[in-house]
Amino acid sequence: MSGSTAVRIRGVVKRFGPVVANAGADLEVAAGEIHALVGENGAGKSTLMRVLAGMYPPDGGTVEVATSGGALREVSGWTTRAAIDAGVGMVHQHFMLVPTLTVAENLILGREPRRGLSLDLAVAEREVRALSDRTGLRVDPSRLVSDLSVGEAQRVEILKTLYRGAKVLILDEPTAVLSPPEVRDLWKVLRRLRDDGGTVILITHKLDEVIAISETITVMRAGRTVGRLPTAQATARAIARMMVGREVSLAERRELGTGNGEPTAASRERQAASVPGSPFPVPALQVSHLTVASSRRPNEVDNVSFTVARGEILGIAGVEGNGQTELIEAITGLRDVSSGTISIADASGALREVTDSDVRSRADAGLSHIPEDRHRRGLVLEYSVADNLILGQQHRFTASASALDRARIASNAASRISTFDIRPPDESLPSRVLSGGNQQKIVIAREMGRDFTVLIAAQPTRGVDVGAIEFIHDQLRKARAEGKAILLVSADLVEILALSDRVVVMYGGRMVVTLPGHEATPEILGPYMTGAHGAAGTAT
Repeated sequence: MSGSTAVRIRGVVKRFGPVVANAGADLEVAAGEIHALVGENGAGKSTLMRVLAGMYPPDGGTVEVATSGGALREVSGWTTRAAIDAGVGMVHQHFMLVPTLTVAENLILGREPRRGLSLDLAVAEREVRALSDRTGLRVDPSRLVSDLSVGEAQRVEILKTLYRGAKVLILDEPTAVLSPPEVRDLWKVLRRLRDDGGTVILITHKLDEVIAISETITVMRAGRTVGRLPTAQATARAIARMMVGREVSLAERRELGTGNGEPTAASRERQAASVPGSPFPVPALQVSHLTVASSRRPNEVDNVSFTVARGEILGIAGVEGNGQTELIEAITGLRDVSSGTISIADASGALREVTDSDVRSRADAGLSHIPEDRHRRGLVLEYSVADNLILGQQHRFTASASALDRARIASNAASRISTFDIRPPDESLPSRVLSGGNQQKIVIAREMGRDFTVLIAAQPTRGVDVGAIEFIHDQLRKARAEGKAILLVSADLVEILALSDRVVVMYGGRMVVTLPGHEATPEILGPYMTGAHGAAGTAT
């Protein structure tokens, strides 16, 4: 690591109306290091990095970035274009892609290779494919961004910043949608950039990643910098305590086992719910021979069958882009099915088919849905927190045929904000001004706060801090204990293994193996997730 400084931020203040995102934040990053920036949701991390990347002018304080000669120059309030030209690039948690363009076209925007006066798309696609192959962040350069899964779109964001020659690379939750092999490939890219003299600032809530990849850690809380320490002197528990200001129970693999591969008594009891003769002999959700098409292929979901019982969490693991999104959208009524059936148990336990029902009818039948993309499916960003907390349930909050009951909406918001610790606790704020993690809490509060039989939880803790992860996991376990059926789809294997009674791997649109939760490990699941395992199992 070089002894010179690549970035120095002192006393930065940034306000959005009444919300103070940064309240005198400091950050110093050495050239040639991987620096982790951590903190709770709403701590001001992403805002501070957007100030550095030229997206927001600071209301106070200074920002300095090293020139090519190594000298620091003040750039407070510079533009995004100036930041990019100086080699500062940011990969955002929420995507900055043009959905109507291809992957290659998105990457080359502003840097288009030309043959005479014409765009040379063939050259662009070759360059993008080479970068994609070299980094392990593989995605077809000719595909439309609108056809990509969330995970694939995240890969494009990372590739776009690397394509533009970033020397100071800011990554905001870059691994939220990557498989373990893809994460390892990304680490190789980051270490190569560091070894070549580049600088990486990594925002992540995954503390194991902080320990594995960074050299230095800066911790923020409530808009201020509260600590800086060498990673070699840190532990995940100590970092979490510094972030939250209290002890935090971190998710561990042993949640469903004894540590020696054997299930606990509680785990055995939960798994009994999924077999005949158990206290819950009738499944709450049954999917039979489901096939779903996409714009890419007719069998995006290919003849999938499974059940989820009351009192069970069924976890679906897999690299994103293998049909998980299409499966969720079919179950929740957001996408038509080609063939097969979807059924939900009614109050008596009898299965009722909902294959052709609309979204509201499925919700009324007891289906709740935490979507994988909160901006696209979960929120109306210009609506207030209070109004987002009743989305899809407006008919339950009416004072008359034509008017909403504002008093009840406000009461509901106050209760949900308090229970789920949504910050800042102001129901009137538009949801767009909240941090990504607090936006996620709005969705969680709405979907888990209503009466449901089956919960589809897709990436429920994506972009959420360790304290909120602990709370959300506790809510999922509580729902399971109350006899709810939960289908958990997550790119985070730690989450899958910590919560699931059974684990299914989805690859190529099919469910290729099913294991009891206590038998599943990253080593066993990895080959199935990447298609390297020749055997195929059955999901039931």
